[in-house]
Amino acid sequence: MAGAGRLPLEGLTVVAVEQAVAAPFCTARLADAGARVIKIERPEGDFARGYDAAVSGQSSYFVWLNRGKESVALDLTTADGKAALQALLEEADVLVQNLKPGSLERLGFGPDALRKSHPRLVICSISGYGETGPFAERKAYDLLIQAESGLCSITGGPSEPARVGISIVDVSTGATAHAAILEALIARGVTGDGADIRVSMFDVMADWLTVPLLQHEGGKPPKRIGMAHPSIAPYGVFTTKDGKQLLISIQSEREWKKFCITFLQDPAAVTDPTYASNVARVKNRTATDDLVGSVFAELSEEEARARLTDADVAFAGVNDMGDLSQHPHLRRVTVETEAGPVSYPAPGPIFIGAERQYGAVPALDEHKETPPKRG
Repeated sequence: MAGAGRLPLEGLTVVAVEQAVAAPFCTARLADAGARVIKIERPEGDFARGYDAAVSGQSSYFVWLNRGKESVALDLTTADGKAALQALLEEADVLVQNLKPGSLERLGFGPDALRKSHPRLVICSISGYGETGPFAERKAYDLLIQAESGLCSITGGPSEPARVGISIVDVSTGATAHAAILEALIARGVTGDGADIRVSMFDVMADWLTVPLLQHEGGKPPKRIGMAHPSIAPYGVFTTKDGKQLLISIQSEREWKKFCITFLQDPAAVTDPTYASNVARVKNRTATDDLVGSVFAELSEEEARARLTDADVAFAGVNDMGDLSQHPHLRRVTVETEAGPVSYPAPGPIFIGAERQYGAVPALDEHKETPPKRG
């Protein structure tokens, strides 16, 4: 996986006893940065290989989250499987695992024991609810945590809660684990000591839900209002006379003034008590949206976009996946798979002058027989 120059994690070995989405998201980013990531799969494979068949018969999830890794299939309930894992850990800098809490301990690879035998090892354990507490043994997947944490209660329209349309809990947990591992590696470079990191999906989502939780505890619980903002108005979707939808956002009173004068062409709305502050506009959201919506209804999409641009208002199209596929700002990378090359969205970070290439998605157990030496 050579890029332009040495990648920052080259020379590090990551053993990933992983499945599904959260841990693979984390380790894919480590592989992108040059780490050797050895993915330990069950003999039947990571069950995410069977989530769908959208990519030439392959799982979209697996193709996205396992580029640049090596696949080694082990039955960790057998002596041979345990011996193979032990040998890999002897060379490892990082262990990432998202088995059910207690599983590694029962196999003889618990974090406490590993920290004693491998003091430089950075261990990151990902779970649903953590290692202790009443739900520690409960199975946890993305949508289950969306529901249990309350995320679904603030997502969707007024009539019913809804799932966020991507695996937001898994992705946020994987990103949190990735950041924590990098912190631990930096600290190890100073102290020489590894780390025992525990990341739970519930904790990560609770952290991300701090604002609506504080609003609730402050006596103003957020309401589901679809594609509008619970704390800002106007901030929502409006329809033009030719049936196109645009989402606009007014973030300050300065923006509201210019919006009234240039887009609404109604200077009186600037000082009208009904709309004179964001607090007033949120309180009178229906009247605010009616005022704004009436102007959109008189304009074509082209006219609305031009007027919004003149008013320096933030706006966006309400797009679908077809629109994203053709979007002028969509950056792509191409990775090799068993079924041929696959193009999909590039990771967010851009390293200027150090463009990256991304490794292939491994076939099941592709690297068991002759795993490359640590490099």
